[in-house]
Amino acid sequence: MGHVIAVAGKGGVGKTTLCGLLIQYLCESGRGPVLAVDADANSNLNEVLGVETEVTLGELREELERAGVDSRYQIPAGITKQAYLEMRLADAITEEDDYDLMVMGRTQGQGCYCFVNGLVQTQIQKLQSHYPFIVVDNEAGMEHINRGLLPTMETAILVSDCSRRGVQAAGRIAGLMEELNFKPKQTGLIINRAPDGKLDEGTMEEICSQNLELLGVVPHDDMVYRYDCDGRPTVQLPKDSQVRTALAGIIDKLKL
Repeated sequence: MGHVIAVAGKGGVGKTTLCGLLIQYLCESGRGPVLAVDADANSNLNEVLGVETEVTLGELREELERAGVDSRYQIPAGITKQAYLEMRLADAITEEDDYDLMVMGRTQGQGCYCFVNGLVQTQIQKLQSHYPFIVVDNEAGMEHINRGLLPTMETAILVSDCSRRGVQAAGRIAGLMEELNFKPKQTGLIINRAPDGKLDEGTMEEICSQNLELLGVVPHDDMVYRYDCDGRPTVQLPKDSQVRTALAGIIDKLKL
């Protein structure tokens, strides 16, 4: 089984940016191939990585669930749903040199998806053994891990900005993981976009109040903002950028 790293945080704190740079770091340090999983309903990990995706697992799940009921979703005659999913799964994985990207897509619509979810879970389990690391960009509710579609994690990285609300959201996610009986071997917090890479007393106070372990601080960098505005993948940042350097130091401390 690959080592699963789950990255989570409230929207707007730069979680997906750091997730993409984490994937890049693992690949460049020779720890690939990596399976990158975009499990956020607002999927944009592919933009950070600079790749195009063809179809999401959510769309495939919809095809299977609605097959035979909705004329828009038809499975070829003579093939089972399981065989069809195995065939189509290749379309849902974007293959790069040292990582593959799978986008979970939207959560299910109305009706019972238990059978289809079971098929999806089985196929993902088959994939796990092919990758030393699986990096999952999660939504705050950990939806896909909670449903069992994705494996639980060995490492949980919570991301926040410098605001108290961001740290409080990270604390709530940590509490949710405990309620759901997730038992990562290591859990910690990264503060992102810190002015000059420093935290004030109020932020540190809130981190302590939430009983979170601070893994490290990533400084604010205008270059990340400019790349986003220009539509350039964040992974194209120079190797000596403040963000990449800070994140590399944090990852090394995790001893993955």
